[in-house]
Amino acid sequence: MSKEIISTEQAPKAIGPYSQGVKAGGFLFLSGAIALDPATGEMCGGGVSAETELVMKNIGALLEASGLGFGDVVKSVIYLANMGDFATVNAIYGRFFPENPPARVTVEVKGLPRAALVEIEVTALCR
Repeated sequence: MSKEIISTEQAPKAIGPYSQGVKAGGFLFLSGAIALDPATGEMCGGGVSAETELVMKNIGALLEASGLGFGDVVKSVIYLANMGDFATVNAIYGRFFPENPPARVTVEVKGLPRAALVEIEVTALCR
């Protein structure tokens, strides 16, 4: 089985030894996305709402670079620094999956890279 590395300037560059995404075995696996501005590499301000919006925008850019969209996502994992933010993140996340949403896990974690409040990873089915 071969793999294809996915990369786009429309999403933040990897901040470690990993790829933005990898296509393999008929799936696209995207690395966890935090609210980094693709142009500057800096975290956005504005709290969990602003972070979630930017995370979903960055995920969308990677899906698009792969010829896919949110409708192709089959699984996601949401990491929250505070489970008290669940309803806010859920409302924003839900706008991107208006029908047939993917399977999902949401967990609270002790900390995230760059002191992010939310990190989301997705797996999509390649067409």
